[in-house]
Amino acid sequence: MSRPIGRIAVTDVGPVVERGERPAKSVTGEEFEITATVFREGHEAVAAAVVLTGPDGHEHRTRMSLVDAGLDAWSASVSADRPGRWSYRVEGWSDPHGTWHRDAVIKVGAGVDVELMLEEGARLLEQAVAEVPRTAEQATVLTTAIAGLRDTAQPPEARLSGGVSAEVRAELADRPLREYVTPSPEFPLLVERERALYGAWYELFPRSEGAHVDALGRWRSGTLATAAGRLDAVAAMGFDVVYLTPIHPIGQVNRKGRNNALRAEPGDPGSPYAIGSLAGGHDAIHPDLGSFDDFDAFVGRARELGLEVALDLALNCAPDHPWIAAHPEWFTTRADGCIAYAENPPKKYQDIYPLNFDNDPEGLYAEIRRIVQVWLDHGISAFRVDNPHTKPLWLWERLIADVATEHPGVIWLAEAFTRPPMMHTLAKVGFQQSYTYYTWRHTKDELEQYCAELAGPAAAYMRPNFWPTTHDILTPFLQRGGPAAWKTRAALAATLAPSYGIYAGYELMERIARPGAEEQIDNEKYEYKDRRWAEQTAGTSLAPYLTALNQIRRAHPALHRLRNLRFHHADDGHVLVFSKARRLHDRDDVIIVVANLEPDHTRDTWIHLRMPELGLGPSDRFVAHDLITGQHWTWAEHNFVRLGPDTEPVHIVHVRLEGVTSPR
Repeated sequence: MSRPIGRIAVTDVGPVVERGERPAKSVTGEEFEITATVFREGHEAVAAAVVLTGPDGHEHRTRMSLVDAGLDAWSASVSADRPGRWSYRVEGWSDPHGTWHRDAVIKVGAGVDVELMLEEGARLLEQAVAEVPRTAEQATVLTTAIAGLRDTAQPPEARLSGGVSAEVRAELADRPLREYVTPSPEFPLLVERERALYGAWYELFPRSEGAHVDALGRWRSGTLATAAGRLDAVAAMGFDVVYLTPIHPIGQVNRKGRNNALRAEPGDPGSPYAIGSLAGGHDAIHPDLGSFDDFDAFVGRARELGLEVALDLALNCAPDHPWIAAHPEWFTTRADGCIAYAENPPKKYQDIYPLNFDNDPEGLYAEIRRIVQVWLDHGISAFRVDNPHTKPLWLWERLIADVATEHPGVIWLAEAFTRPPMMHTLAKVGFQQSYTYYTWRHTKDELEQYCAELAGPAAAYMRPNFWPTTHDILTPFLQRGGPAAWKTRAALAATLAPSYGIYAGYELMERIARPGAEEQIDNEKYEYKDRRWAEQTAGTSLAPYLTALNQIRRAHPALHRLRNLRFHHADDGHVLVFSKARRLHDRDDVIIVVANLEPDHTRDTWIHLRMPELGLGPSDRFVAHDLITGQHWTWAEHNFVRLGPDTEPVHIVHVRLEGVTSPR
């Protein structure tokens, strides 16, 4: 049965996810907009407020503003001050003082029913004093107005002005006289820690950090101890999360060789995604990498440097994983009696057996929950989940909720380059973040359309994490592009989205692809890689540029948010312009980014700023401080820019509001 409409109509409340069956999401301190349509019959005035209810049951009320009178559209910007499960509703009510104010101005001005209107106003204010709790000082504002409305020694216009003064309106806005209060349904809101929205991730293969060729020409694996030696450099570049690809034993059966060869040669380490051998499975560490003591030391060192550690959760099993013999029912057996290996035609993964969740879902779930707990107990605070879209959705909904009961701060990042409905539903069932299509969005139209979608209604439940490359993906744009192209893609990832990620080797612009594939040749998934970090210099590495990006991100709170993304116009179709603005502690932080999307060619163009989005008037001028180069310019609504390899491909501009001037 449908819910009755109520005395005051309160409809179209948003954001609402799955009709309120799943929570909208925010992080602590994140400002977001709640909207509703609120109206009633006739011409009486109405008003509305958002009521946020915290985990402790305490209510926080925010008055809404009428943003479109013709559509009865109301909105308010709200935020929650701590993590937990909140709820919100919109309350609409009849506003008798608002109705009287409108009518009294008309009638008194026309000399119609003057004394009657003034007396009715006085009685309404008396009702407001009697029925709504106020301090003596607050009540004095209204009682003074009441006396003025009844002061027949004054002209009617003066008496009326006291009853509708700014002070009276402000007092009634804070503590209104409300009639026929009608609430919307309660809608759930999940508030999480800020890392769920904002952070810079750095991916590495532990076995490559410290890997080297010995005196006999044989590769020696890096270890967790040698990988810990890389953490200082990762932290120095300003990253927040270090993400480790799987560190478990790797299968021997059907092990892949270099460049995904079907046959491994002696010494080939195999893919770390082919998990499991006689040495153990998902709850074990590859013997070459070290022990749990080494892992704990790695996590401890990361924490000392201010880094969180994320681990790849890849629910793949090599043919010699312990589960194969102990639980054959957890896999799919084909008609010939063999276990089916993973396929994504035309791709084949002969070294991996996918799990079957239909034969023994409870037993398999219990084991997955157990192995996740192993890593939680050793300090993991985030999981990058490999191909979650190939597992049933109920698994993730149950697992993430189960973990959150004891570990509410754990972050789950979905690596799901798949169809939009699946990606969106993974977010709705619990994943805090998601890989996106950013990697393949390069043109101005593509970026504007896609990012507007992510920062729009989808931001109520889905948070993007932008990666220019991954260990699986090297786009043609970067294969062909020079340093300016690599700078551009990193800068856009770091500023368009609050969370972004860099795969180790990006600093070195590793751009050679395996023939016929969009991935690197000599791929680290199948072999060791010694990048000789100590031999890299500032002239050949993008590490200083990544460091600058992360310093800018940390210094500017506007870049910590997603829903504040706004696009502006450039005459050149290959130049992207956008801004982010945020008020924090009574100060405005405003960033403008101007990017050349063909960065190996210099572009000259005019850009046109939507000044109200920057908190400025159309005639204002301001100091534009380029945070990459340190240059300063005086900008206004229309500005000329030059971007390319002979300068910089991207301007990241801080709007110096203290330098704002307006023409006389």
